Amino acid sequence: METKKLSANDVVIRDATPADYAEIVRMNEESVQYLSPMDLDRLKVLKKESDLLWVAERNGVVEAFIIAFREGAEYDSVNFQWFEHHFDNFLYVDRVVVDIAARGAGLGNLIYDAVFDYARGNSVARITAEIDIEPANPLSLVFHEKYGFKEVGRQEVAGGTKIVSLQASQLG
Repeated sequence: METKKLSANDVVIRDATPADYAEIVRMNEESVQYLSPMDLDRLKVLKKESDLLWVAERNGVVEAFIIAFREGAEYDSVNFQWFEHHFDNFLYVDRVVVDIAARGAGLGNLIYDAVFDYARGNSVARITAEIDIEPANPLSLVFHEKYGFKEVGRQEVAGGTKIVSLQASQLG
């Protein structure tokens, strides 16, 4: 991705580099109740298979990240695999995380706006994601609703301890 300044607040969305990985792992751990665990080795594996691994940086500080995969990726997520069986052209948002201290500053919107622009520019038919509904993640549901996401399925994950809503936002 070409580095872009996306707002007057000096927010830059750019490709993640190895120098960002420790911060990405830390932010993931802060929100692990809604995400899969991810250590440095797992992040490196995900980076190799992902279509994009971006960070949002403000004033030189990484405050958010996103990982997404195109159809056909060798990714072992049961949620990605569900989409793989149901759609032939998609970009799967595996996780988008905003640092707790930076929440409410619009970084999630800036990242999603950039992802939607990227998807349109790469002939992606839909963007997909899963959202926890048991235990509930109501902020994520509201956030994704603003971007036109609609439920296309549900499944139990994590040995039946979670139920996720599998959602898609059609493009074009």
